[in-house]
Amino acid sequence: MGRLSRAAAAVGRGAARLVPAGRRDWAEAVWAEAHEVSPGLRRLAWRAGGVRLIAREALIARRIGSAMLFAVAVAFVASRAWRGSSANAATLVDRVDVITTVLLLAGLALLARRFFGPARDSRMARLLRVGGYAAILALMLAKASVEQFADAVPQGGVYLRLYRDIQGNGSPASLYHWFGEILFLVIMAGYVAAILWLTSRRSPVVPATLAIGTGAGIVLGVVIYAVAPLGLSESATNPWLPGSGVDPLVALAWMLLLGAPVAAALVAGRRYSGSGSSLPLADAKMRQGIAAGLLANLVGALFVTLLGTGTIALMSKAAWLRHWLYGQHLLGAVAYSHELTASTDAVAYFLICLTFPMIGFGLSALGVVGAWGNSATGPADPRRGGGGPPGPEPAPDPPDGSLLAGVTDDEIGLAVSLLSLHLQGPGIEQDPIAVGLADAAGQPVGTR
Repeated sequence: MGRLSRAAAAVGRGAARLVPAGRRDWAEAVWAEAHEVSPGLRRLAWRAGGVRLIAREALIARRIGSAMLFAVAVAFVASRAWRGSSANAATLVDRVDVITTVLLLAGLALLARRFFGPARDSRMARLLRVGGYAAILALMLAKASVEQFADAVPQGGVYLRLYRDIQGNGSPASLYHWFGEILFLVIMAGYVAAILWLTSRRSPVVPATLAIGTGAGIVLGVVIYAVAPLGLSESATNPWLPGSGVDPLVALAWMLLLGAPVAAALVAGRRYSGSGSSLPLADAKMRQGIAAGLLANLVGALFVTLLGTGTIALMSKAAWLRHWLYGQHLLGAVAYSHELTASTDAVAYFLICLTFPMIGFGLSALGVVGAWGNSATGPADPRRGGGGPPGPEPAPDPPDGSLLAGVTDDEIGLAVSLLSLHLQGPGIEQDPIAVGLADAAGQPVGTR
């Protein structure tokens, strides 16, 4: 009994450390009251109840549920990747892909919590994190299937001739696989780091900006996928909209690629009120706009890459999908030719993942600088007490002449006459007032 009590005490102390700082005193007080209960089963029951309450307060159940869901998804993806033949050059790469990507997802999450803080307490931030992780895990699965199909050399016949015509003589060199894998991992690490930072509690990006960028990215991804569901080559693009039928979608895709990040940046900046920010309002709006533009193209690239790679992977296994794409039932050799071509051209999606965020960042930066750059960096209005270069110095008062401002000619003449009558004498010509009045009236001073 004593060992059970000590074990429960250790569990309770460990669980209390997981409680948020604002409620940690409450957890310690609940645990300290256990000494007031009589030893034995009653104290053990008290401590067991304390562990349960602390677990609820610390949201341990949610964290355990998230960890279990992540583990199940990883196990499913790993099991599918491990099914490939060991003789296939892509199988070993895909296995390393699974291990390394899982370590990246888990390790970057821990580092982000350490340096950026936990996830922002908003539904949009949690949805973006869960959706991003789920998309990357699903992309791993689709990528493994596509690569293993592309590297599977047929036994002979017309299929082997088609394979050699499309892929060349033999399977691609292993060096090509490893280079592509390293590039893929670097891109995915950047995506995960960007999503974790944008959704962290220390990030200045507000939930409205996350929603605007994510919505624009989904629209962009859907349109790009409709244009290129099987890659970007001529033989794989638009099988369901051949010829000029796809031209309107192509024009819309280009408009969204160049306009979606700018539109998202401007909308996010205009909706941001600046509350809680220590920066000037114009600078804060620019920061929100750039984040929205970057997120729009990042989400769009990840979305179209997942949909396109998933479609290519499923096409080799589902006849109904081939029929839907091409509008007819295909002969075996023709279907294999389309499947192999699409699998080979799937690498274009990873180039989309590399270039789209850079385009979004650059265009959104130009857009927000044009909208709020002048108010953020230009000279301040002197009526508001702002800075800026000093204006010209006020001109000095002209000698003598300014003393006559507003005086009419008749008044000047009268004054000169009085001076002539009453102020004649030695030294009067040195008086500046008399001299100024006399000069204005054309009269000499100092003589009768």
